[in-house]
Amino acid sequence: MEIWTPQSWRSKPILQQPTYQDAAQVSAVEAQLGKLPPLVFAGEIRDLHRQLAEVAQGKAFLLQGGDCAETFAEFNANKIRDTFQVLLQMAVVMTFAGGSPVVKIGRMAGQFAKPRSSDLETIGDVSLPSYRGDIINGNEFTAAARTPDPERMIKAYHQSSSTLNLLRAFAQGGFADLHKVHRWNLSFVKNSPLGERYQHLSDQIDQALTFMEACGINSTTTPQIRSTALYTSHEALLLGYEEALTRKDSLTDDWYNCSAHMIWIGDRTRQTDHAHVEFLRGVKNPIGIKVGPTTSSEDLIKLLDILNPENLAGRITLIARMGATQITEKLPPLVQLVQREGRSVVWSSDPMHGNTITASSGYKTRSVDAILQEIKGFFQVHSAEGTHAGGVHLEMTGHNVTECIGGAYQITEEGLADRYDTFCDPRLNGEQALELAFLIADTLKSARGK
Repeated sequence: MEIWTPQSWRSKPILQQPTYQDAAQVSAVEAQLGKLPPLVFAGEIRDLHRQLAEVAQGKAFLLQGGDCAETFAEFNANKIRDTFQVLLQMAVVMTFAGGSPVVKIGRMAGQFAKPRSSDLETIGDVSLPSYRGDIINGNEFTAAARTPDPERMIKAYHQSSSTLNLLRAFAQGGFADLHKVHRWNLSFVKNSPLGERYQHLSDQIDQALTFMEACGINSTTTPQIRSTALYTSHEALLLGYEEALTRKDSLTDDWYNCSAHMIWIGDRTRQTDHAHVEFLRGVKNPIGIKVGPTTSSEDLIKLLDILNPENLAGRITLIARMGATQITEKLPPLVQLVQREGRSVVWSSDPMHGNTITASSGYKTRSVDAILQEIKGFFQVHSAEGTHAGGVHLEMTGHNVTECIGGAYQITEEGLADRYDTFCDPRLNGEQALELAFLIADTLKSARGK
């Protein structure tokens, strides 16, 4: 295999990239990014790698969630806080139900770029470049907004830096106290139409916390009660940005992509001889690979050979996105193959992308029932194969949006217009995400024989 450098991807074919008008300006922006401080640190990335190794061995569970795509317009502290809060609430429920740690990774502080099915969007007789995320161009359907602007990379970096700063403060400053998170869950159970269904689990958590308090295990005596760790992730799509934030660790001389703790490769850019795979093979971050209905056995093993030749536990997370109607048919052969080849991976379920539909009103949406059906199918496959269903990967927000239909509050197709805020794909709102966590908890308890 050719020698890897942070620039070696530039000699390979590449997909899903914007066409900038001024190459010199792009180079200048990338050079500027290269001089800015890293967003995350190699030691943090290694910590996550170790925790994901525990997930791969069935000793922990992965919860990964956040926005479809972050935007400049919606950037504010309350939005970050609300999504962080829901992730914590979900993690508490899953931790108790599964009897094992939950590794929390946000689709935050860098999830700006989005792949598109077409380079152009046409409205009437006007065709303009497709919106590829705020790091590249604007969502407004005008020539000025849709022209890719490299200066947006600088703005995305600074927004990611501010987001990370706030997340670290929330995680370590008392906001993540286990007692506080449980009180939020009690409020959810009390107000949910399906509250009685969740009450038993909530009561059990309450009893466990009361017992711990009586034994002197509280936020004063035990730091783990008061604080938590939340890691960041995004799809490594805009490779000029990713390269600029790739740094050599002074302790190990290894290269790390310091734009996020974990990065993943999408279904549209996982060609084994293309630029994205070439870039990812050289950085030491944990890597996600989206695995869809078109993923062949040959390509999957080749990707694992290239991206994890040493077969390190925690290095690779395979994110299955099959669709509710295909999960039990398409996933088993791949799970069997990986097991037969002795590959160490985390298997995670992305029940969002394979279940996107267009409502009669014209809104792109997803059904909570279909999302849950795919998650159940994912667990069923791993139970049948004797492998570990390691996690879930959700597009969600803490805000009370109306983008996915169904759930306890029964959002209808007619109700989608009430608060449909996404620029890209439909997200679960906070109540739907937490409802899903309680339902997943039942599956976790059953899977672990609790």
